[in-house]
Amino acid sequence: MWLKRKFGAPQALVEQLGALESELMERIWARGETSVRDLHNEIAPRLAYTTVMTTLDRLFKKGLLDRRALGRAFYYTPTVSKRDYNQQLAQHLFGIAVEESGSKQALLSCFVDYVTDADRKLLDDLDELVKAKKRTLRLSK
Repeated sequence: MWLKRKFGAPQALVEQLGALESELMERIWARGETSVRDLHNEIAPRLAYTTVMTTLDRLFKKGLLDRRALGRAFYYTPTVSKRDYNQQLAQHLFGIAVEESGSKQALLSCFVDYVTDADRKLLDDLDELVKAKKRTLRLSK
């Protein structure tokens, strides 16, 4: 699942993309640049050419893709890297969790437990990030 950014607001909001939009974004990130025909050739006969074309046009209108005309075809490239998009997604979801959580302490405890279970080195990385943030805050006073 991918989220799209809503443009126009100073702090762009994100919302869920559909399954096909997410799949096509994954393929475009992997390729870097692609045409409707190239993507359709990868996933045909599962989808009609016009379905791929319409979906890419929607992603373009949502601001996730740029396009350039070459002959009679458009070539699409992502406007944001997969890494940056993942970061925006994580910030958005964590922001929702913090706002909706009845107990911020419980939320943080769950996060630390998850990080520890996923990879103990991540816990050390998290500790370093917290220390660095505290140093930055002390210096800015």
